[in-house]
Amino acid sequence: MNPLLLTDGYKLGHREQYPPNTTKVYSNWTPRKSRINGINTIVFFGLQYFIKEYLIKQFNAAFFNQPKELVVSEYKKYVDNYLGVNTDVSHIEALHDLGYLPIKIKALPEGTEVPVRVPMFTIVNTLPEFFWITNYLETLLSNIIWQPCTSATIAKQYKTILTQFARETDIENLDFINWQGHDFSMRGMSGVESSILSGMGHALSFTGSDTLPVALNLEKFYNADVTKEIVIGSVNATEHSVMCAGSKKDEIETFRRLLKTYPTGILSVVSDTWDLWKVLTEYLPKLKSEILERNGKLVIRPDSGNPVDIICGCEHENPVIAKGVVELLWDEFGGTVNSQGYKVLHPKIGAIYGDSITIDRATQICKRLKQKGFASTNVVLGIGSFTYQYNTRDTFGFAMKATYVEINGEDRAIFKNPITDDGTKKSAKGLIQVYTEKGKVTFKDECSLEEENEGLLQTIFEDGTLVKEQSLQEIRERMNTSIPKLK
Repeated sequence: MNPLLLTDGYKLGHREQYPPNTTKVYSNWTPRKSRINGINTIVFFGLQYFIKEYLIKQFNAAFFNQPKELVVSEYKKYVDNYLGVNTDVSHIEALHDLGYLPIKIKALPEGTEVPVRVPMFTIVNTLPEFFWITNYLETLLSNIIWQPCTSATIAKQYKTILTQFARETDIENLDFINWQGHDFSMRGMSGVESSILSGMGHALSFTGSDTLPVALNLEKFYNADVTKEIVIGSVNATEHSVMCAGSKKDEIETFRRLLKTYPTGILSVVSDTWDLWKVLTEYLPKLKSEILERNGKLVIRPDSGNPVDIICGCEHENPVIAKGVVELLWDEFGGTVNSQGYKVLHPKIGAIYGDSITIDRATQICKRLKQKGFASTNVVLGIGSFTYQYNTRDTFGFAMKATYVEINGEDRAIFKNPITDDGTKKSAKGLIQVYTEKGKVTFKDECSLEEENEGLLQTIFEDGTLVKEQSLQEIRERMNTSIPKLK
């Protein structure tokens, strides 16, 4: 649809509300607050997707390349009937005549970890008569950009946790971490685009994903190539319908048939359709030789109950339940004790838990495995919509705010600072320079144009053209150069 209709209704009148002779509006996109304990820096990601998909593709296809009379009359039809006015559409006609979006976006490199309250990018109009377009785009920007940033940040926190415990319990197997956090979120997200945006954010930290459209979109928007690099990957896995179709009384035969169907590679089998503990203590011992002779790994997947207790065991009168999945697999299949003194399951057997995982539960699983003498790498965690859909734009307080205008040829630094607020909504003021100090990204506001030009923000988009492009590989390398130690 006409992208100028992808907006909040109140944006429609802002052009005439600015002071007369306004010629420039300069705004920035900033995470203002973290509402997740332990996270104080936010991963910047998703702008290139937004530019390619909306500022270029959709604006060209549904506005600039359409007949002017068609798009202008459509705009006027909906705005007139929406507001009950006779809308002046001369500015829309002028934009169509121009043939491109007269804006400039300067941004940090995607994958950069940005401290709370530091701007990630700025946007400003490049022609004076189109001052109104800067903040007109705020709605669409806010709608799209917050989610990939949020999911990328949360995925990075998972990777930080998993890396820390792997360093402590299985230092020789750090490469496995790339697969230890697996994206299971697509079915529970708010829509296809939501799934893709969140899934691409997850893929900056992990290669494990069941959100297949992520692979196509990382190729399309971030120059990945699934034939030349590992973009995302998954394994053969069952669902409950498969197990139910085989019937409860023949569940062991379903396992046996699946092992024969997939004689090689990783096979994940959902194992709590009826009785997880029976699978672990009766069926797997009977299938042991078949599992060990198979050229691959069988992964046991429970997905109900308390994830921490199911994987690690808990205080319980039943000694089987008290042990938990990992210890029961060790009892049957054994494994090795690594150089750090922690138990690592036999390479032919493993575990994954993919339901209701959170940052706190992931931490507790790793901690309790360590306390029991097991490496944290003995389990894969399926990170689903219980993590990624339980977020909003306010999770990290994202907002786009104008901080500088030019009126009657004069500069004017502007800002907001509500007396009724706790300081979260206080904005920067004037032009902004983003720079590094002692290895951390920070910023200076109310700076000169020369100072603004010297900062870390680089021109990414200008006058309808993407002028600087980044690849998935570059972004992954940038974000994963250092995994911080948790305090």
